[in-house]
Amino acid sequence: MKPAKAVKPATKPAPEAPTALDLPPAPLDAATQAYFDKCVEKLGFVPNVLQAYAFDMAKLGAFAAMYNDLMLAPSGLSKLEREMIAVAVSAVNRCYYCLTAHGAAVRALSGTPELGEQIVMNYRAARLDRRQRAILDFAVKLTEAPHTIEEEDRAALRTAGLSDRDIWDVGAVAAFFNMSNRVASATDMRPNAEYHAQAR
Repeated sequence: MKPAKAVKPATKPAPEAPTALDLPPAPLDAATQAYFDKCVEKLGFVPNVLQAYAFDMAKLGAFAAMYNDLMLAPSGLSKLEREMIAVAVSAVNRCYYCLTAHGAAVRALSGTPELGEQIVMNYRAARLDRRQRAILDFAVKLTEAPHTIEEEDRAALRTAGLSDRDIWDVGAVAAFFNMSNRVASATDMRPNAEYHAQAR
């Protein structure tokens, strides 16, 4: 009778690198360390997009400042509307990172898990109100064919109740995620595993 083989204890898999590029993180300055600590306090982890930018403090600072201004600062757009733009734009660009991370945010902010999935797949399948539909129509057109945006497109947003400042914010959020999607695709940026289970 052969002796039973020793069973190795289960080990937790090593966390996946945030990108496919070999860019070692730079030493964190005090402000960035505090920012990362705040992420851990609020989210339970540091988003991989921030880890990805951490090889260069200037780039990380610029990215975080723009993101925080567009997505968290006061705006005529709600936080949910801004996250919906992020997902609709990222769906056009098929950005795995942003669809995973911002799809989770739509699920959490809306309290409707299926809404995040619908916008990931096809925002036109979602039961959106007139304002939300106008916002996403504009953001998607700006992503797919920016040269075709005309006054009638802005007029449709005004008719749906958006101010000119709101229209600026729709355009700015859509443009930011087009940029972010392309950086994520170029570097094979990987979302934190925690996003997959959030607000299900």
